[in-house]
Order: sequence, then structure tokens, then C-alpha cells
Amino acid sequence: MSSQFWSYIRRNPLLLVGVSLFVLLFLFWAIGPTFIDVTKARPISAMADLAPSAEYPLGTDSVGRQLLPNLLAGSLYTFEIGLAAGTIGLLVGTILGFVAGYFGGTVDSIISTAADVALTIPALAVLVVIAAVIKEGLNVRSMALIVAMLAWMRPARTIRAQVLSMRERPYVEIARLSGMNDFQIIVQELLPNLLPYLAASYVGAVAAALLAAIGLEAMGLGPQNDPTLGMTIFWCNYYGALLRGMWWWWAPPIAAILYVFMGLFAISSGLDELSNPRLRRAR
Repeated sequence: MSSQFWSYIRRNPLLLVGVSLFVLLFLFWAIGPTFIDVTKARPISAMADLAPSAEYPLGTDSVGRQLLPNLLAGSLYTFEIGLAAGTIGLLVGTILGFVAGYFGGTVDSIISTAADVALTIPALAVLVVIAAVIKEGLNVRSMALIVAMLAWMRPARTIRAQVLSMRERPYVEIARLSGMNDFQIIVQELLPNLLPYLAASYVGAVAAALLAAIGLEAMGLGPQNDPTLGMTIFWCNYYGALLRGMWWWWAPPIAAILYVFMGLFAISSGLDELSNPRLRRAR
């Protein structure tokens, strides 16, 4: 197993790069609070508009927040939103996709129609309306739930298509003849065969949820009291940081966002080989 694992890693370095990037990020989140006081990410903890210095490594913003603690706390909050929303969206989409694809009939028609109708509605517009309505009470958890509300449709459709092609295969028929019930067939026969595809879909779901959350927050429709990366970008625009030459305010959150998406892209590309037999054969 160990030799197979390292052989796979050598053939697929992108997966190793992606995992390494996130290991470094997790170490930053785990070890950072030992050296960085995250409470100083709140306003009025230092003088305003200070450039980076030995005392303030990433400077301060216009309300006195120290931007290094802000980056530490904000990157973690943002990833929590993406992870929670992506998990909920993929979980709901997977359940609905398996039910629709395996059982078919009226259930399939209802789920497929609901997903198709929901996909025709501009997701960002719906999220903007919902976030604007409950703007005052938004926090990290409620933000994740808002994004997750529209994150299930695409996984439901793609997983339904996969299950439709798998349910008529000989090994499923053999499982039926052996006395396995529908739940056992789904869990023991279909689900294991879709795990590589689900893993790649999960990374994509987290990335999409992160993008949606950051987009809403950059418009000011995020948790006002939590220093997420998207809200940091919003406050940069609000106070005109770019026009005032305060690069230390807007550059770190943008760099953090690019770092996270680079890691997700590398992991997604690596996992795609597992879920795509053509890529495996090509290698």
C-alpha cells in the first residue's frame, strides 16, 4: 500500500502540492494564535492607518485593527464558511442524487425538476436578497447556511446522472438477486464506486461556496462583526484603501484568497485522476 501510494504521488504531484499548501495553512491557524493575539483583530486596538513595522507586521486599518491578527482570524472564518457550506450542499445533493437516480419514477421527476428550476434562477441574486434581508444578524454560521441553500442543485444533478448509469450494471443486479435491499445496494455497492468522484466534487463544492461567500461579503452582505477575508476587502473599498495607497490592507487578504484557491485547484486536479479513468489510462 505504501509503495502504491508513493507511486501515485510521483505520477500526480499536483495532489501533493495542494495537500502541502493546506498543511501549511492549518499550521498557520494552529500555531498562529500562540504568537498572534487574535483579539487585536477587533477595532481600536492600535493607532489607525499605520504602515507595516516591527510592532505591527502588517500594519493597521482605518479603525485601528491590526491586520496580521485580522488575516489569521479572517482566513479561518472564511474557510469555515466555505467548508460548512460545501459540506452541507454536497451532502444534500448526494442524498437527493442517489434517491432520484436509483429509485427513478415520480421521485426522480420531482427532484430533477426542482434542481433544474433552481439552476435557472441566478444564484447570486437570490443570495444577495437573502443576505440583505437578514444582514444585521449575520455571523459565520448563518453565512454558511445562506450559501449552502443554493449549493445542492449541481451535485444532485451530476450524482443522479452517475447513479442512473450504475444502477443497471451487472454487479447491482447480482446484489439484488443475493437478497440485498435498496439501502444496502446504495451504501455497499454504489457509494464506494463513487467515492473518488464525490471527493473531487467536494473540493469543487467548497471552492464554489468560498467564491459565493467572498462575493457577498465584498459587497458588504456578510458578518459585520467578524473579520472574514471578504469583509476585509469590503472595508478596504469603504475606506478607499487602494486610492490612499494602503497596500498592506488589501494585498494580504487577496493573497490569502489566491493561496486557498491554488490549493483547492491543485487538490481538485489531483483527485480528478482518481474519478476519471481516461486520465488514469493516459498516465
